[in-house]
Amino acid sequence: MTQIPDMHEADPIPAEARDEIDRLLRSGDLFRYTAPEASPVARLEQEFAAHLGVRYALAVSSCSAALFLSLKALGLPRDARVLMPAFTFAAVPSSILHAECRPVLCEVGANYRIDLADFEAKLADVDAVMISHMRGHTSDMDRIMELSEAARVPVIEDAAHSLGTTWHGRQIGTIGRVGCFSFQSYKLVNAGEGGILVSDDADLIARAVIMSGAYEHNWKKHPVLHEAFARWQNRLPLYNTRMSNLSAAVIRPQIPAIARRVALGRRNHDLVAARLGASPWIDVPEKLGPEQRAPDSLQFNLRGMSDAEVEAFAAAAEDAGVKVQVFGMSENNARAFWNWHFLGEIEDLPQTRAMLMRACDTRLPARLTPAECAAVADVLIAAAEEAMRPARAYGT
Repeated sequence: MTQIPDMHEADPIPAEARDEIDRLLRSGDLFRYTAPEASPVARLEQEFAAHLGVRYALAVSSCSAALFLSLKALGLPRDARVLMPAFTFAAVPSSILHAECRPVLCEVGANYRIDLADFEAKLADVDAVMISHMRGHTSDMDRIMELSEAARVPVIEDAAHSLGTTWHGRQIGTIGRVGCFSFQSYKLVNAGEGGILVSDDADLIARAVIMSGAYEHNWKKHPVLHEAFARWQNRLPLYNTRMSNLSAAVIRPQIPAIARRVALGRRNHDLVAARLGASPWIDVPEKLGPEQRAPDSLQFNLRGMSDAEVEAFAAAAEDAGVKVQVFGMSENNARAFWNWHFLGEIEDLPQTRAMLMRACDTRLPARLTPAECAAVADVLIAAAEEAMRPARAYGT
């Protein structure tokens, strides 16, 4: 029987990073603006922008910081309303509050994607849109951009989970006005913490660079039109969300590995999803047609189960070595919108709530072998069968 490894271990840092890390530690040169040019952070920005095919990138301390700076760089007024999906991580509405804006939650369907009818109904009363491609599931970006552009509402893409995903062949995170990515340990590229925002808009990037902490004339070390910087010198606050050279040294050697990790992650996801199709209790939603996913986890819905049976399924899976969280039934889960008490009164979103009460999530890292993926699928199928066996249903 194939042993299932600990799927929650982070991927190791490539050996290629060690020489640069050692050099930085010997020099103590960890601040991105010490070098006159071509610091590790600056090189990361250039390489990441080239990888995605965009003009500009700005590396920062986290994806939350990138989302926050994106909102500030758009110049939104205090209390501006920002439309976002109700299925995302708590950091997303938190970044909106941090930017002195107000989150407006939109319903999400059983396939984890934005309900376009609710999106369209709420769009007329907002100042910006923040699309979370939660767990890498892409909503209909054609329709979202069509509606948003017609309403003259800028779109920020929260692509924390979507590095390597494409829509009609275009990289997710490059479709809206600005895209934000994460380098937290459980993302495709692991730096422990870190984030980056990308855009083709020189003026927006200039504002974000200054506010990220490019004080005095450190903005001259960024490859953005300097007349854009000159317009904003001394006119913007400094939030100091910079990335250190040490984080950049960890990230840079992983960029060439992105394509391989995406291919392996997609293989693993599709292998497990196909096997789960044999269970009448488990449904893995199909991707949308234009989407090519880059998954490093698996989401699926449990069908025909009571709350007690869902809990029994999760317990049986964990006992067999596969940790599953049910978004809406995991206590204090930061992805269940009703736990975002910091928002104050929260609109009831019954469609999203119903989805979260049966939507499951398990890690499925690219490093797993096909045999290990098959073993994961077998555990999940067996756990569902155990939870739904007649003895449980009839209480005998």
